Amino acid sequence: MSLTKSQQFSALSDYFAERRDAILQAWRKADRADPEQTTGRSLTLGQFLDHIPEMLDAFEFRLRSRPGGADARAADVDKKDEGVKHGLHRWQQGYRLQELIKECGHLQFCLYQELRLVAEKNPEIQPDTLAEAQCQIMALVNDTISESAGQYERMQQAESAGHVGDLRGALATVNEIERSRSTLLHQAVHDLKSDVLGVNLAATLLGRPAMAETDRVESASYLKQAVQGLNTMLEELMELARLQAGQETRKIAAFDATVLLTELGAAHQPFARERHLFLGVEGPAELLVEGDADKTRRLAKNLLGNALKYTPCGGVDLTWGTEKETWWLMVKDTGPGLRAGPVTMLVTGLQEATASAKESDEKTAASQGKASQVLPAPRDANAPAAPSTHQPGEGIGLSIVKRLCELLDASIEIASSPETGTTFRVVFPLRYRQAANPPAR
Repeated sequence: MSLTKSQQFSALSDYFAERRDAILQAWRKADRADPEQTTGRSLTLGQFLDHIPEMLDAFEFRLRSRPGGADARAADVDKKDEGVKHGLHRWQQGYRLQELIKECGHLQFCLYQELRLVAEKNPEIQPDTLAEAQCQIMALVNDTISESAGQYERMQQAESAGHVGDLRGALATVNEIERSRSTLLHQAVHDLKSDVLGVNLAATLLGRPAMAETDRVESASYLKQAVQGLNTMLEELMELARLQAGQETRKIAAFDATVLLTELGAAHQPFARERHLFLGVEGPAELLVEGDADKTRRLAKNLLGNALKYTPCGGVDLTWGTEKETWWLMVKDTGPGLRAGPVTMLVTGLQEATASAKESDEKTAASQGKASQVLPAPRDANAPAAPSTHQPGEGIGLSIVKRLCELLDASIEIASSPETGTTFRVVFPLRYRQAANPPAR
């Protein structure tokens, strides 16, 4: 007895559902076998699979509902939503866009392989039904690439918007300096007893105090701080430009992460004491890892330095440890949180990606009777933004950390709120396999 069209699509849907685990395992194996796919190797199974199972749910539902119907269109919406989440998560995990596209290609190949097998085992399924299923596989992969790549672009725009805000803030500082200088000069000129030639005015100003000493000291201090801030921002912009241009590569070697982070913590203790903050430093007595020690130090120094700089009271904890095939470092402060200012879009994106990572990782961890180690989302994540706590260069610094994570195949998680402060958790591979220096980002 031949199957109706509807029965054929239902049979295909059931087959893909039954073979789900095998398909996903084959996908992961194929991705790991690709020497250019380096970032995914440090992820747990749950983190790697991410929202792909939900996208396969929508794919199978679409087959069961027959392509073109109302239910199938609803499945398309779900599939695109999951594609956006997948792209956001991969961006947070430090994937290169090329890696994202290639892993989609590996998934497409695995699904094609399954379709070929089902055709061999079920000759009652007609060629046009198989052809339509093949089209649906192409649509699934296309949506994944399209929505994920779109999310990459949105996050890059968010970063750029933050940088523009930083530069506007710097320009405002320069303008304020100019206004202050003009005001002081105007006051000095106003105090002169008579109208003299420019040379006499210059000689008079050089020959005697033209302003109160307190004004002079305050102006000099303000000018010095502003110049230092601008110099730091220019250095950070240069570093970010080098990273974005792919001019920096990683140099993988063995090192003790405990020694590196303990020394970093000790170097920051005087700054913490000066600001009356505590600085906790805690981790295993020894942690031998592979990686780029210099770039790991730069990344950790950026997070730790900013945490101490922007925390008005309380303090900062620097901790580290291992988890399966990864090791992590965490910087947690008691500051006001990163909830407003030009950096908001980048922080929001990282928080949303962290929540997405938590969602997918919890499913796998629960099936194994374990708890997810991904940072939890703040309970007040949907609360209105607090007054701006953004400082010039803060968004640039966070972008540098993000780029260093991408270079080191590391994922970055963030949890931030005015009540709990900010926590950054960066997860690195314990070991690097093949292709130690990935293509430029």
